[in-house]
Amino acid sequence: MKKVIYTEAAYLIGLVMLALGASFMERASFGMSMVVAPAYLIYLKVSQYYAWFTFGMAEYCFQALLLILLSVAMMRFKKNYLFSFVSAFIYGNILDLFMRLIALIPGGGFPQRILFFVMGAGLCAGGVSFLFHTYITPEAYELVVKEVSAKYGIDINKVKTAYDCCSCVVAIVMSFLFYGFLHFEGVKAGTMICALVNGWLIGKCSLFLEKHFEFKDGLRRKVYQND
Repeated sequence: MKKVIYTEAAYLIGLVMLALGASFMERASFGMSMVVAPAYLIYLKVSQYYAWFTFGMAEYCFQALLLILLSVAMMRFKKNYLFSFVSAFIYGNILDLFMRLIALIPGGGFPQRILFFVMGAGLCAGGVSFLFHTYITPEAYELVVKEVSAKYGIDINKVKTAYDCCSCVVAIVMSFLFYGFLHFEGVKAGTMICALVNGWLIGKCSLFLEKHFEFKDGLRRKVYQND
């Protein structure tokens, strides 16, 4: 029998896994996931002038911009877009916490960096899979994928792959603008690997979750019963 996971718990697990995964990938220094690479580049650039500006801050500022662009593309603004920003804010603060904790891990040799990268990529894929199984509005990255998939009836994993590739291109352009053509920051070999396999990996994680777990609403079901 499948074990039950409440979607509210899936939401929290997803955010924590995403934040922890991004922190491991930052420590690995093989390039960030293409999804967070634009925000990471903003963090690197702005923090040169304002030391208090964190990776987490860059994340929810960039996601606010994404939500504005999504509203324009959909030609409407939904209330759940506001909660998406709340999700981004929560994620950003968890990310900053993990960044501080993982920075305390000693070492940093090549084998250890590979381990950090693999762990980070796996955690990020798993986190997205959990967020795809909850009714609670996820952060902007996953919300954009969900909205486009629902509007045009395209498989969500295919939309995710397309979004990842577009995000990778945006990050490359930003790296050129910020640091020139001879120096890459944030976008490296690991970013390209993630762009190619992330959608597939998320699909595999989703299949695993659906095979072994049953996702049920907890709080929303109670609200409906009270009504």
